[in-house]
Amino acid sequence: MTTASLSWSAPPRRIAVFRALQLGDLLCTVPALRALRQAAPTAEITLVGLPEARGFVERYSDYLDDLLIFPGMDGMPEQTPRPHELPGFYAAAQARRFDLAIQLHGTGYQVNDIVDLLGAKVVAGFEPPEWTSRGPTFLAWPDDLPEPLRYTALMAHLGIPVRSTELDFPLTLEDQRECDAMARQLNLQPAETILVHPGARLLSRRWPVERFAEVASYLAAQGHTVAVTGSRDERALTQRLLDLVDAPLIDLTGLTSLGGLAALLAQCRLLVCNDTGVSHVAAAVGAPSVVIASGSDVARWAPLDRDLHPVLWHDMPCRPCAFHACPTDHECARGVVVDDVLAQVRRQLERQEISHA
Repeated sequence: MTTASLSWSAPPRRIAVFRALQLGDLLCTVPALRALRQAAPTAEITLVGLPEARGFVERYSDYLDDLLIFPGMDGMPEQTPRPHELPGFYAAAQARRFDLAIQLHGTGYQVNDIVDLLGAKVVAGFEPPEWTSRGPTFLAWPDDLPEPLRYTALMAHLGIPVRSTELDFPLTLEDQRECDAMARQLNLQPAETILVHPGARLLSRRWPVERFAEVASYLAAQGHTVAVTGSRDERALTQRLLDLVDAPLIDLTGLTSLGGLAALLAQCRLLVCNDTGVSHVAAAVGAPSVVIASGSDVARWAPLDRDLHPVLWHDMPCRPCAFHACPTDHECARGVVVDDVLAQVRRQLERQEISHA
């Protein structure tokens, strides 16, 4: 791989990073953002992203300074596009006089033109392998790498040292206080609790709730404390799980902010979840997990530490899938059986018992 070291008469003062994606996608760029900040400690680094990324920017204030909200475009499904806002968005970006704009969004088929219009002196990022090279600051999309390593590969290509590829999730005193208060209110011992998270933003990414219920029932019957987590919008799903289990589970639906959930994950015994944002949060705080991957590209999105975060999945010709809901019988999800999930759960619990012996 050719390295294209960025050369400057003076260090860049203003850097834009384009990644208009959801939380789990953003978390995968943390190692690259950390490397960028270490290389440019005094630069003002602006994330160009979705409105929902404001909390991400605040939490990762050591790496990011500001958020410039991208209004979306047709063909980018992460938000409802607001094309009438694009002229104002580009004008605001160009007024910032970025020295460098980095495309950390994806292959570049659509977004490279967007990043060009930010008006930066230098543009860097990914480009489709079959395209004519845009220059030394662009890297052919590395399709064979896990998601976090794609972005550290770009940093390395630009001559930016990468000291660590681990995720991190800064926990605040407020996060811990929220977790502690919830634990006191519910008489919950986080270190003895197994979390079951049946939700995912895409329906195609959800393992059947009935199977999550079987896992929760088994764990409860074994004497484990089991808590069900989910957002307020997932109340119908988590309630369905609770109704299916003939045992007392702790219902945490809608009771935690992202930070409070992360603080709980950092202390919990185990998480059982889909391949979704909470899986990346667990990896970032070092929480053991068992992940069921339905529809997604496992090689791309699975946590890097497969011992701490084993991933179960069933191969299908239609993987990876971009459907919100599976148009067939969701064979990729139904191909993962409860017994296999429980085998990984028992393995994780046994490993903990051995390490604590």
